[in-house]
Amino acid sequence: MSPAMADGAPPPRPSVDILTLGCRLNSYESEVMRGHAEAAGLSDTVIVNTCAVTSEAVRQARQAIRRARRERPEAAIIVTGCAAQIDPHAFAEMPEVTRVVGNEEKLKAETFSTLLPDTPRVQVNDIMSVKETAAHLVDGLDGRARAFVQVQTGCDHRCTFCIIPYGRGNSRSVPAGEVVAQVQRLVATGHYEIVLTGVDLTSWGADLPNAPKLGNLVARILKLAPDLRQLRLSSLDAIEIDETLFDLLANEPRIAPHLHLSFQSGDDMILKRMKRRHLRADAIALCERLRAVRPEIAIGADFIAGFPTETDAMFANTLAVLEEAQIDYVHAFPYSPRPGTPAARMPQVPRDVVKFRAAQLRAGGEVRLALRLERHVGARALALVETGGRARLADFTPVRIEGAAPEPGRPAEFDIVSRTAAELIAHPVRGLTS
Repeated sequence: MSPAMADGAPPPRPSVDILTLGCRLNSYESEVMRGHAEAAGLSDTVIVNTCAVTSEAVRQARQAIRRARRERPEAAIIVTGCAAQIDPHAFAEMPEVTRVVGNEEKLKAETFSTLLPDTPRVQVNDIMSVKETAAHLVDGLDGRARAFVQVQTGCDHRCTFCIIPYGRGNSRSVPAGEVVAQVQRLVATGHYEIVLTGVDLTSWGADLPNAPKLGNLVARILKLAPDLRQLRLSSLDAIEIDETLFDLLANEPRIAPHLHLSFQSGDDMILKRMKRRHLRADAIALCERLRAVRPEIAIGADFIAGFPTETDAMFANTLAVLEEAQIDYVHAFPYSPRPGTPAARMPQVPRDVVKFRAAQLRAGGEVRLALRLERHVGARALALVETGGRARLADFTPVRIEGAAPEPGRPAEFDIVSRTAAELIAHPVRGLTS
């Protein structure tokens, strides 16, 4: 018998674990759910927050659920996220699953306070019927050095490869006042860096009165949160960067010199078949324009390899864009057909070709990353310290710390002494406390 039991105190309750798959927005929403679950007094529960961006992501979600059941045989398993929203009954049929909760329901406190045996096994609303979204207060992400603020969710575009609008619904913006209030609270509690995130971040404001642009929101944050040290923007649609936002990116040092852009292809015909709203020349011109006004900026981009109908020549255009646009961080995905999307009905590229092209894109990305890393070697630089002996420069370059790591969540100066293929090696100089 343990001492606690001998004293008559109850044994500690098994924990609530959250398994997060997919995007940064899912990570943020997992922390919202963690708060709701704790407030509701849940115990011995595993929440699986799924992703549906590819068929592989759905397969990994099912795999995670089965593994959770093996590791926690007595726990309740709640499945939520985009994959659960799109196909709730497929997950409800899994014997490991206790309950399936939709993307709208997972953010409501009452969902977690009513998880009783007689509540419905599937609690998933029609996401397209949801017209508003609200800010959810999160002090930061568990174990992370930066805090994420969701300003938008959903997407009004219908790219032919993408199933996400059916998991997230149409675009819905958090009002500017609520966003600013959350940023102010996070800054007041000591957060150095805030990341604005959403499903289609640059569409923020289109559904609000007078349809303000993302640049208006960013300007308001910077004005009303003067103590915010660093603001970072998550993935942006290149064609939707408004002039106010561009001017801020060029002239505001508190905005991190790093953008991640949704390009997807470097071939005009494939871009049209994807129903993207930019052309190859637009992507290159934007990168050139950004570097002209802010030379230190790092640019990442998403690319899909092996989209239906893609020929060798079309793929060569995409591969060439890495150099022409000087992409620093390449996120390459092999095309994966998603049932219910127009691209799934188009003539498919053989899977071995898709995988080969994805590998070529990744290899090209490694060359581009090496160039980015090399420019920092020998310099002294400020980086935000993360956990596990890691840090990130303002341009998001990864750093491995040799020696005693400074306090996580705070900036510190480092001497960059060398690099590997994927990160910088640095020695700490001094911590910064302001």
